[in-house]
Amino acid sequence: MPSVAPLDVDGHVAHLGWLGDVAFFGDADGFLHRLGGETGKIEVHDGLLCLAVDQKRRRILTGGEDGRVVATNADGTTEELAREKGKWISAIAYAPDGTVAYSHGKFAKVLLKGGAKSIEHERSVEAMSFAPKGLRLACSHYNGVSLHFPATESLPTILGWAGAHLLVTFSPNGDSLVTAMQEPALHGWRLADGRHMRMEGYPSKVKSLSWSAKGKWLASSGANAAVVWPFQGKDGPMGKAPLELGTRGDSQVTAVACHPKEEMVAIGYQDGMILAVRFEDSKEALLRRPGKGPITAIDWDGTGKRLAFGSEAGDCGIVDISA
Repeated sequence: MPSVAPLDVDGHVAHLGWLGDVAFFGDADGFLHRLGGETGKIEVHDGLLCLAVDQKRRRILTGGEDGRVVATNADGTTEELAREKGKWISAIAYAPDGTVAYSHGKFAKVLLKGGAKSIEHERSVEAMSFAPKGLRLACSHYNGVSLHFPATESLPTILGWAGAHLLVTFSPNGDSLVTAMQEPALHGWRLADGRHMRMEGYPSKVKSLSWSAKGKWLASSGANAAVVWPFQGKDGPMGKAPLELGTRGDSQVTAVACHPKEEMVAIGYQDGMILAVRFEDSKEALLRRPGKGPITAIDWDGTGKRLAFGSEAGDCGIVDISA
């Protein structure tokens, strides 16, 4: 069985990410805990709400209940990028050129070179994502997604679908956009023509999404298996059955993370167990036995040899599959 380097945190860990050989774990109180080549913890917020990893610039971007947007470098130094007094920063995203966007309430803010641009929506912005080329920003909200070109004054494109859209992600090739909804379902659009993609059948709400290394598959939580939708053709998953990997009768999938190089997914469960499962033959490998609480976040490092995991109970760590 792979080796596990443990990290015990006092509180809920819902966000994590890697910078080189150091994993950063964000707890609900606002601390970033480092484990790997360096260890320690840094207080970055009075309540941490969102996190994104800008690998190119080697920084962790976070937003909190204190209205601050903060960049934390690999060595633990921090820089405040923005402050919204009295607001909660609910979502954060970055583009390949280093542009940072964040949201509070109905407003999306984009930190452009010429200054901050504010974009107001009719409803609260729930999630954000930049397109792979970084020119377009997706903001999900009630009844759909708004697509913006922040560097221009053009009007947004609205992709409509009734209901609340809580997560949003572009496919790696930029052809599709997918959201996770308040109801137990995913919804997608083919961006070339706006065609809808409806992905249903989940027993509970989807809280985790991850694209495979080549963008051919989209893995999701929300069932007693990782539900993995095919995106190989122009119609995406329409008319095709998903893979169901790592099926367990006694525990639901709570987090998924596709391997950065192989056609394989790490699956975290309600009881704290973690499996790695190959797409091709559904072969399973146990990475971690059940723990104290549900797995809330998992992420591979760039080499695909180590997997960081966080839990609702704070029992976190790094699984080394090369050991």
